[in-house]
Amino acid sequence: MSKIVIAGASGFVGKRLIETLKESHELVALSRGKQREDGIEWRSCDLFSLKETEAALEGAEVGIYLVHSMLPSARLTQGAFQDFDLISADNFARAAKKVGLKQIIYLGGLIDRSLELSAHLKSRLEVEKVLNSYGIPVTTLRAGLILGRGGSSFMMLYRLVQRLPMMLLPAWTATRTQAILIEDVIKLIQFCLLKEECFSQSYDVGTTEILTYKEMLRETALQLGKRRLFFSVPLFSPKLSKAWVSLVTGAPYSLVGPLVDSLRHEMLVRDTRLMEAAGLPLVKFRQALQVTLDEPKSESPFRRMRRIKKQNREGSLVRSVQRMSLSTTWTAKQVVDAYLDWLPRFLPWLLRVELNPEGGCSFYLSGTKLLLLKLALDSTWSNEDRQLLRIRGGILSRDNNGHGRLEFRLVLKGQSAIAAIHDYRPSLPWFIYNWTQARAHLFVMKNFGKYLKGVSHV
Repeated sequence: MSKIVIAGASGFVGKRLIETLKESHELVALSRGKQREDGIEWRSCDLFSLKETEAALEGAEVGIYLVHSMLPSARLTQGAFQDFDLISADNFARAAKKVGLKQIIYLGGLIDRSLELSAHLKSRLEVEKVLNSYGIPVTTLRAGLILGRGGSSFMMLYRLVQRLPMMLLPAWTATRTQAILIEDVIKLIQFCLLKEECFSQSYDVGTTEILTYKEMLRETALQLGKRRLFFSVPLFSPKLSKAWVSLVTGAPYSLVGPLVDSLRHEMLVRDTRLMEAAGLPLVKFRQALQVTLDEPKSESPFRRMRRIKKQNREGSLVRSVQRMSLSTTWTAKQVVDAYLDWLPRFLPWLLRVELNPEGGCSFYLSGTKLLLLKLALDSTWSNEDRQLLRIRGGILSRDNNGHGRLEFRLVLKGQSAIAAIHDYRPSLPWFIYNWTQARAHLFVMKNFGKYLKGVSHV
């Protein structure tokens, strides 16, 4: 019985996968929160922590990666979702190499490489690239809209039809795509498990039926017995249409935006190798929709998202991730040294930096002995391409059981550097912090990125 770790196990696909695999495999389900289920080992794991990720993957043969960072992971998040995706995937791939996984299976998105991709699809493709960059065989399944109760894509489709007797349809609803039933996705993942012919391969998955989103809306209305009027409005503002979908469906704007952007380009199956090899009679959209509508109602994914947002607010933690262009000849240690040399010269009237013999540093208010922040180098988790500094004191930080940290790491084979603050708990009242220190940090890091781009390409 092989041991499989599922990252993103508490999500829509993860829950279905557990139900299918739990009788035939030893499963370890990863989630940021505490979960319980008979016969399943749940491990609390923050994928932004390399230490926790390594511990979570220990002893496994296969890692199934179902994570997408389109929702905030802290009360305050600074940075693009692509960079949150990047750092989580990088941790997973590094950990997979360290523990010796035999295979990673990743569920990504359908890609048309001939077009300029949306940020959402670029991120999916980049995650695929990062997971492949540490030598572990990766099997990628690229899917479009996945139909099933509990899925955010289906819930948006369903609620639009349920709640609007008349719809003004923007241009993106005329884009062709190929959906797939969640059960078919699960069967294809199961088919790929530890199958060497599937190692280091990327596959498109979806039905043979090509439909537009408008046609999917019509079919949904038909099966629900709802009489609906549809009017195409090609000049409808994309921002307005995203806000409209979010308002009507209750889906967070941060989720709607990337999904709508991805539908501005065709998401079609161009590689049918896996489906042919698996020999599965994939269900067409009409059947898939009927199967989905016949399933017992489950908790709305948007309610779960609101619960996560509430938990983030109560935690009052900060995550800030910035990506910087970098020469491939630099190390993470050089990036840290450049930052500590540049920062007091950039803000001489505000900061004084003292380097500590053990490798960390202390930030003082310029002209005083007032300690603002103290950072200690964690040598256990630092190396040539990653430097980890733990927040150990200073008047700007509240104790967070040692979890607060600043890291600099190289990604994408040294093409970029990531500067990230994780689990930082500020001492300032939240409103004041949000309008002062948080904005100052973002301003500093953006300017350091410009500086680094110049000096590292000399």
